[in-house]
Amino acid sequence: MTDHPAPSLSASARALREHFDFVAGNDERARRAQSGFHAQLRAHFRHQIPTGERVLEVGCGAGDLLAALEPSRGLGVDFSPAMIAKAQERHAGKAELEFKVARAEELPAGEVFDHIVLDYLTGYLEDIQGVLERLRSHAHARTRLHLTSLNTLWTPLLRLAVGTGRVMPQPPSAWLADSDLANLLELAGWEVVRFERQQLCPWNLLGLGSFVNRFAARLPGVRHLGATLCFTARPRMAPAEPGKLSCSVIVPARNESGNIRPALERIPVLGAGTEVIFVEGNSKDDTWETIQREIAAYDGPLKVRAMKQPGKGKWDAVFTGFAAATGDVLVIQDADLTAPPEDLPKFFQAIESGAAEFANGSRLVYPMESRAMRFLNLLGNKFFAMALSFVLGQPVKDSLCGTKMLLRSDYERVLRRIAPFGDFDPFGDFNLLYGSALLGLKIRDVPVRYKDRTYGETNISRFRHGWILLQMTWFGLRHLRCFPQPERKARDRG
Repeated sequence: MTDHPAPSLSASARALREHFDFVAGNDERARRAQSGFHAQLRAHFRHQIPTGERVLEVGCGAGDLLAALEPSRGLGVDFSPAMIAKAQERHAGKAELEFKVARAEELPAGEVFDHIVLDYLTGYLEDIQGVLERLRSHAHARTRLHLTSLNTLWTPLLRLAVGTGRVMPQPPSAWLADSDLANLLELAGWEVVRFERQQLCPWNLLGLGSFVNRFAARLPGVRHLGATLCFTARPRMAPAEPGKLSCSVIVPARNESGNIRPALERIPVLGAGTEVIFVEGNSKDDTWETIQREIAAYDGPLKVRAMKQPGKGKWDAVFTGFAAATGDVLVIQDADLTAPPEDLPKFFQAIESGAAEFANGSRLVYPMESRAMRFLNLLGNKFFAMALSFVLGQPVKDSLCGTKMLLRSDYERVLRRIAPFGDFDPFGDFNLLYGSALLGLKIRDVPVRYKDRTYGETNISRFRHGWILLQMTWFGLRHLRCFPQPERKARDRG
């Protein structure tokens, strides 16, 4: 970002700058009174933004939030010279942080960041849409914009807090409804990935505030009352050039001997080229021998290879296959073929076009064949889909469909993001969904027509595996939806 001479300010802009220059030297009492509120906001942003990222904060104030995010490169801008002087003094010696005087409405194009933060800023902007449009020039395809604002239901309480001295006197401001902010984001070229209201109790109250915000604030009927509107958005980018991306299809196969040839016959060529990797999982039948025989006889357009998984469980097989994959796009195709391979082009088109960053198969849209899913399984899938939608903050209709697709570069980021949680998911569905949600990836359901199994029996135990899924849902509720406690160390996967 380069410095440019500041144009003359309007009378309202001068008054606003003078107000925040005053606040910079006189807000210590109010900041102490609001310490719990700001600690909650820091927890929110730290949950959304991993350490070591490149972060731009517009309206950074004294720079405390930006410093708390521990970026590898942090740039804070504020149009109050007194605030920037205060930030520079408070965080002197932190080479990774830089603070500059600049108006949000006049930010020049320049440096690109992984995350852009607007914390309680929009109510003071003259042109919110214009600022959001300018920020596009500081974003790459996977940049995430994090915006917080005041829930207008709390405006009377804000006035009351000003009267008691717990909040500094407020200048004229325009705190917009969540629907208006979402509309402005969309008009400015951003797509909302996640929205929620937080801070039902924006005070500590001897620990009660933490409990209320972690649990009670998530309940139906009261969760719309939170004081803070929280948006995560992604830039709308041009789709990838058709035919440029290659694809790796990972086929975990355990006791699926009769499905190997049909899989090779039915998996289509995707994009610039497709490799198929069978990962055999300690089968009791002759699945491994069949894979070897069919690969030797295959002369089609797919590049095909196979390997044995070193451990147990579907996630171990997927992890092994993804690690060996060379394609730009990775997808899981279950060897039972109940989710038809013929649907894979729909997933690929969603990723290639940019409509989705994580394409999640959904078996619960179209009517399914009569023996495709038992009734208890259907109820379980619907329950876990609702629970996961709540946990992820994005709608997911079918969390357990085996077909899932994402860019290899995003998968590598997912692995880094979930590493602190350890190996909590033997299936992989939750690993991929949780990691994608933590990264703020856009998750979209891609409907598939679920078919009857034509060979073998399911490897899923309804009750034993259902209990494991319940445990993983609770894990996600604690670590994703409610701000996590210190995370466990990851087990080294070698």
